[in-house]
Amino acid sequence: QVQLVESGGGLVQPGGSLRLSCAASGMTFPQYAVGWYRQAPGEQRELVATIAAVATGGNMNFADSVKGRFTISRDNVKNTLSLQMNSLKPEDTAVYYCWGNGPWYLPSKRDYWGQGTQVTVSS
Repeated sequence: QVQLVESGGGLVQPGGSLRLSCAASGMTFPQYAVGWYRQAPGEQRELVATIAAVATGGNMNFADSVKGRFTISRDNVKNTLSLQMNSLKPEDTAVYYCWGNGPWYLPSKRDYWGQGTQVTVSS
C-alpha cells in the first residue's frame, strides 16, 4: 500500500530555513505527481508546491505566496520528495502534508496523503 512519511518540520525564526522530506513507498514513484500542501489552524488545506510525474514532463507549480522562497525537488531513485523553505515568515506556520496522485496513465487517479509535519515560524 502507498505510504508517504514526512520529516523535517520544527520551530524556526522568521527569515530562517527548513527542509522537509517525504519518503514514499508502495508506489512506482516516477509515475506519480507529488507535492506539498499545508493547513493552518482554522484554514483550508492549500497547495504549496507540486511536481508532475516524470512521463508528463515533471513540471513544477508553486503557490504565489511561496514563489522565490521555496524549492521543490524529487529523487526518483530514492523515492523521496523534498521542500526547501527559505526566508520563512510567520504566515508559513502550518501542518505540511506530503501528497501523491497517480499513476499518471490512469483516468481515475487516487490522492494519497502523509500524516503531516508541523512547521512553526516564530521568534
